[in-house]
Amino acid sequence: MEQSAQSTSKSSNGIGNGINHHADSAEAREKLMTDLKQSIQDAEQWLRSASLAGAADLGQVKAKFEDSLRTAKIDLLKLEDSVIARTKIAAKATDTYVHDNPWKSISVGATVGLLLGVLIARR
Repeated sequence: MEQSAQSTSKSSNGIGNGINHHADSAEAREKLMTDLKQSIQDAEQWLRSASLAGAADLGQVKAKFEDSLRTAKIDLLKLEDSVIARTKIAAKATDTYVHDNPWKSISVGATVGLLLGVLIARR
């Protein structure tokens, strides 16, 4: 009974959703990069055509640039939300692991500290 309760708590902590968040994050990052590249190209085009274009054309180019910049900002916010969600999932998984395995966690921490101390002392 106790083991089934632990497995239920581990499955309900959202670790299984990490793959889905990673795919969403990669997709959002790729879209963000595409939008930023497009915004840069639009800005370069806008600057080049500013001296050649009339007031009406300039307004259209500016509106298009502002729209692509707005889209890039929205995608950046989505990426930020995805990173925050993944960080919370990782923190929850770490917290659960440390509570379930305190001595293993202490051993790992001590080993990492010892190795860092040896490396720093060598320099």
